[in-house]
Amino acid sequence: MGMKKNLIFLLVVIILNLNFAFAGTMQGGVEKEVMVGGNKIFDTQTNMPIAGAKVTLPLKNFMTVTDSQGRFSLNADINAPTILSVEKEGYKPFSLTVSKIAPDAPLIIGIEKSDAKQISIDTELYHLGDNSFSYNSANAADFQIRSIGPYYSKNFNLPKNTTKAALVIGSIIGLDTKMAKAMGQNKIVQAYASPAEVFFNGVKVAEIQLNGDGQRIKLPSNLIKAGRKNQITIKTGRNMMAYGQVDYDDIEIANLSIEVN
Repeated sequence: MGMKKNLIFLLVVIILNLNFAFAGTMQGGVEKEVMVGGNKIFDTQTNMPIAGAKVTLPLKNFMTVTDSQGRFSLNADINAPTILSVEKEGYKPFSLTVSKIAPDAPLIIGIEKSDAKQISIDTELYHLGDNSFSYNSANAADFQIRSIGPYYSKNFNLPKNTTKAALVIGSIIGLDTKMAKAMGQNKIVQAYASPAEVFFNGVKVAEIQLNGDGQRIKLPSNLIKAGRKNQITIKTGRNMMAYGQVDYDDIEIANLSIEVN
């Protein structure tokens, strides 16, 4: 009997210890959610975390929302550079080209409050080109949406007192220009494309040679129609080694805005 009592006592102690060990993670039979990874969105002015910001990877059909501490997890397979977008009411839309996410190098992203000096004209992602591209092209692994054609146009109004303005392209990927090739942004051996072209109110104002984020293009003051409708057009380039046919460079753009004085 003495040995039996000792065994019962030992089992009770083990059960009590097990319950104590799990008390920190189990409540009412439901495991508490633990945020994995240190990715975070914060306010650049206050350095405070931003809750409820929408984080998307459009090409991956992935969307999540930051928690009360501005944290988020990217539960998506990222094998090549792709565009990440951040949206939050009262803040300027933001986009960033991201590659593989390493646990020891989380994304810490600051976004700015909206103001009258920056006009968001489009937050969507668009594919320009003809859907014919090499898988050695810059970012080709992520091309999953259909092309809208070789160019994109958008009309927008500028304030009456506008004298200076600039186009800001949040992100652009897929350019296969000579310069992009020299910078290691694609693996195409023999061919290359002409630069993408930017038109403002029907006049060519710039060429885009490199893939990247936050590219800013000054718009000539003499072309600005203050208080009236204006137009931005972005045309993709052409394969300069395609003879006897037109082969457009397939690119993707996202998050366009206008900065004004």
